[in-house]
Amino acid sequence: MDDEPDRQRSAQSELRSRLDEGRARARLDQTTLARKAGLGRTTVSKALSPHGGVPSADTVTALAGVLKLPVGELLELRRIAAEETGTASAGVSGPGRPIGQWDPHELEVHPAGPGKGPSGADGVRALPGYARREHDQVLANAVTAAATGRSQIVVLVGTSSTGKTRACWEAVQPLAEKAWRLWHPFDPTRAEAALEELHRVGPRTVVWLNEAQHYLGDRKFGERIAAAVRQLLLDEERGPVLVLGTLWPEYAHHYTAPPTPGGDDPYSLVRELMAGHMVSVPDTFDTAALTAAAALAEQGDTLLADALTRNQNGGRITQDLAGAPELLRRYEQPRQAASRALLEAAMDARRLGTGLHLPKAFLTDAARDYLSDHDYDLLTDDWAEHAYAELAEQVHGKQEPLRRTTPRPTLRPPTPTTDAVTTPQTSAVPVFLLADYLEQHGRTTRRHLCPPASFWYAAHTHLTHPEDLNNLAKAAKGRHRLQWSHHLFQRAADHGDPEALTELARALVEAGDLDGAETLARQAADHGNTFALYLVAELREEAGDRDGAETLYQQAADHGDTGALTYLAVMREEAGDRDGAETLYQQAADHGDPDALIHLAEMREEAGDREGAETFTRQAADHGCTNPLAHLAKMREKAGDRDGAETFTRQAADHGDTYPLTHLAEMRKAGGDWDGAETLYRQAADHGDTNALNRLAEMREEAGDWDGAETLYRQAADRGGTNALTRLAMRREEAGDRDGAETLARQAAGLGGHDALARLVMVRGMAGDRDGAETLARQVTDLGGTYALTRLATLLKMGGNRDDAETLYRQAADHGDPDALTHLAVMREEAGDRDDAETLYRQAADHGDPDALYLLAEMREEAGDRDGAETLYRQAADHGDRDAPYLPVEPSDIFNRLWPYGLDPDGTPTSPWEPSGSVELREHVPPRPS
Repeated sequence: MDDEPDRQRSAQSELRSRLDEGRARARLDQTTLARKAGLGRTTVSKALSPHGGVPSADTVTALAGVLKLPVGELLELRRIAAEETGTASAGVSGPGRPIGQWDPHELEVHPAGPGKGPSGADGVRALPGYARREHDQVLANAVTAAATGRSQIVVLVGTSSTGKTRACWEAVQPLAEKAWRLWHPFDPTRAEAALEELHRVGPRTVVWLNEAQHYLGDRKFGERIAAAVRQLLLDEERGPVLVLGTLWPEYAHHYTAPPTPGGDDPYSLVRELMAGHMVSVPDTFDTAALTAAAALAEQGDTLLADALTRNQNGGRITQDLAGAPELLRRYEQPRQAASRALLEAAMDARRLGTGLHLPKAFLTDAARDYLSDHDYDLLTDDWAEHAYAELAEQVHGKQEPLRRTTPRPTLRPPTPTTDAVTTPQTSAVPVFLLADYLEQHGRTTRRHLCPPASFWYAAHTHLTHPEDLNNLAKAAKGRHRLQWSHHLFQRAADHGDPEALTELARALVEAGDLDGAETLARQAADHGNTFALYLVAELREEAGDRDGAETLYQQAADHGDTGALTYLAVMREEAGDRDGAETLYQQAADHGDPDALIHLAEMREEAGDREGAETFTRQAADHGCTNPLAHLAKMREKAGDRDGAETFTRQAADHGDTYPLTHLAEMRKAGGDWDGAETLYRQAADHGDTNALNRLAEMREEAGDWDGAETLYRQAADRGGTNALTRLAMRREEAGDRDGAETLARQAAGLGGHDALARLVMVRGMAGDRDGAETLARQVTDLGGTYALTRLATLLKMGGNRDDAETLYRQAADHGDPDALTHLAVMREEAGDRDDAETLYRQAADHGDPDALYLLAEMREEAGDRDGAETLYRQAADHGDRDAPYLPVEPSDIFNRLWPYGLDPDGTPTSPWEPSGSVELREHVPPRPS
């Protein structure tokens, strides 16, 4: 027992070191890490400080998720450090229950409505027979692999009601016979349940992440859940497990899209988790599936038989079974116009970012401006009750277009300040849930529309959740409805939301009101967000008000943001007060900020105190921060101390950071020391750096050693490097080995990298092999890379073959590439067909090309059609997509030039107004009879 305190201290030290080491590898300061983890700056500082105590399990889980560290191992270290016993004895199972004890409807398999299923059972909960399709084989392969001991993950991607969840249910049935369990994290919320229990999942468990956007897309917990799932899949002691998820295509695209240069990357871990594991589920049954369904119907399955008799929409059997066509009919052909108005208000609320549960008062007030003047005049006093009653009537599949629901209460363990027997009270405010098929329909058909004034008024009046208000404020801002955006941010700020306070402070900064911005920045800091203080401090500093800037940085530090101490120290150092700067750096370092140690090391090195510099550098390394080692190595290299430079880079590599080795190798190579560079690259490769192998291979190529280069590329490829496979494929192509090039390119595609095949398309196209290029382009398209056909079409267009180029552009557009529509529109505009060009530009915008309407407007403006250009810019604003990376001017700059005070919801320019914290909301005036 005497060794127990030492064991606890050792565990806490190891936990702290591994967290700080991960932070250093990710090159995050503590402020950024806190923001990404959704934690307070003080919480992160204490977790990384030798004097901060043992962090909570939630804190460890959050940090591990952001830093891509093994959460299970870190939680075990935390348990030892906190003198806690294990979470469960060996005889207690993890979360979930045997698969055979689940009802498929509990797992959100859509009920198909009354009828007789394949078993002959009658009733509303009968399932129709199951016709297997291509994606079922992928699921079956994953189930087989899991059953033989290899953990798997599969995410089915398809539009609403296409049979994704049913496919997962059918796939896991063989595991039920092998005593597997199934866990569906759901309460108190899906994301919270997943994060709290993933570390307890044991072997032979199916983790059921139906509608995975509620887990992986969660604003606060999504990245942490992705990290925990990845750790579960890699943990052999907890395997085998099978993780099954479902997603709509727009969510899958959003999570897997690469970040814009210099922009945030909020789904990096989600993207990594899903790479190579997504399987498409088609909207329709193909001929084989229809034949199988017909055979089941002939055997007495009345549910399928009825669906097949209604099969007039190209094989959309699952949607029919789930009630989607009736839902759509009820939306398009309501008995009263007010019913459609309520649905459209709900559609707009969901697509612009509100939560699932929509308050009745909000929907009722929002619906008014969705009505024409004629329909508005016909409203009776009880119109809302009649409309809600109509929308509560069920369609096929026991679904309602708009269903009243009761949110689950959040159940948490009692705390010292609460009574253990207290029952949480649910909200008395009636709330409604929009059918998911109609939600997706609204996202598609209404994406180009800006909601009317009653929508924004109702949101401001009735919504209270800060995240809902924030999201709608951002949506209004994105559509250049600046005044409503301001009021909604104010409303969120009234509820103490620090993000809204920060956004309001930013608006005042842009308006030149630094004093007002500073007031709001302090309020945001009081609620835990010091970013606005930094923003105003930087402007004070730029304006020459160093005292004011220092005051604000000090306030940020007083709120627990030790990074602000470093900013203060930098200012003192720039002012020549080296002693004061060093004191502040030391204070920041004492509070657990290793970035301050970097500055201290630099100051000592510049002063010639090499020993002092090394002392601070090693202190940072002891905290897991290797950046100072890299920096010191660079300084020693420049000073001619090659041995000293190598010593520090190796120390960094020993701490898991190979970047200093590769950077020093680049310096040696640039200086002509190829042998020294190669030695360092090999050391980095020995530490697991695949990119170092690529760099070595490039050096072999430059030296003419093709065989040596290929050997190194293959070594990199064996480690999963798709870039290496791409280089090998290009080398095979250059050598005339076309089959070998294609084989390697397909291997890269199998690992999620389509670039090799796409490059072969261009190489063969430029070589004049049109047929070979087109064949490969279609293969890339089949794998999901629609851009290959577009690239080939562009190549043909550049070569003067405009007819064939247009044909390929249209084929690429048919496969879902909005860029192809834009290229087609340009060609139609160049040919003088303005009407067709405008149609294509609008289609491209509706399909997600943010540049399309802007490009058309720009062409109209250049042609002198200023009114036409302004109309198009207004339509672009209504789309709300400001991400137009290929425009020479930011969309906001265009909008501000045209409408400096913003637009009203109906698109007319807003009258002059001033943003401030005291602006009163203008009275909303509903439509009046004409």
